[in-house]
Parts: sequence; C-alpha cells; structure tokens
Amino acid sequence: MAKSKEIKTNAMRMLDKLKISYEVISYECDEFIDGVHIADQLGQPYERMFKTLVAVGKSKNYYVYLIPVDKELDLKAAARSVGEKNVELIHVKDINAVTGYIRGGCTPLGMKKQYPTVIHETAKDFDTVTISGGRIGSQITLSPLDLQKAARAKFENIIMAE
Repeated sequence: MAKSKEIKTNAMRMLDKLKISYEVISYECDEFIDGVHIADQLGQPYERMFKTLVAVGKSKNYYVYLIPVDKELDLKAAARSVGEKNVELIHVKDINAVTGYIRGGCTPLGMKKQYPTVIHETAKDFDTVTISGGRIGSQITLSPLDLQKAARAKFENIIMAE
C-alpha cells in the first residue's frame, strides 16, 4: 500500500527552496477555534507557539505580526515597528484575499505577497518556535532565526504589557 504523502503548502515549499530545515506537526481539527486551543491539543507551551496576525496601516499597506498564541498585539507598538501612525487588524473575511491563506491556516511564509513582517522578540529566547503550516491541521516548527530569514522579518516588542 502506498504511503500517504505529506501535502506541501506554499510555506513548506518556500522553506524547502531556501534549504531551511523544519518539522511538520499534523493534527486533527474539525473546526478552528484559536491558537491556544491548538497549543493545548498539541501539548505545546504557549510562549513557543506563534499566531500570525495581519494588519493594515493608515497608508493602506499590509503588515504581518507573529506573537505568542496567548498574547494580544499592542497596536501602537505594532504601528511604530513598521513606521505607521496606526494599524488595525484586517477583518477575518479579508484574510484569504490579502494572504492566500484562511483563518487558522495563515502563516507569514508563502503569502500572495511579501509583506513587512515583525516577530515578537521573545521568539529569540527559544531554539525553535511553532507557527501555522499554511493550512488547518498543520504546524511548522523551526528556528526563530530561520523564520526571520524566510519571512524577511525583524524582532520587536509588539505585545500588550500584562
């Protein structure tokens, strides 16, 4: 019997092309709730599992932010990090049109266009972090520096203070 082949997403193809090593974690998901739910399901610590958020600035440019799944984006800090006066998160219904991905499967890698990307600075504290693999049911674990390189991102403090 033929072995079932992992279906590669744009994110995985991009990492392969850049010769960046990563691990795919697959999981069953009837309906996407949120990143915390997925982290719990996979037994992953929240601080190492990053969600991808997309915002639009006053300039009408789009920006991508990666923050730990249990944190909130600080919109003022996020705007400052990309030189905007302010940014607001895009509506869920617009995610596919802007990124090519759906809610719950959105990843900073392999989007329709390369948008300025900011990763919360705590990612650098770990050997590996986990992000969406580009579809629901798939996560990618890789080094934060490889993620930074692949997403052409920078690290900054962009979460709300607790």
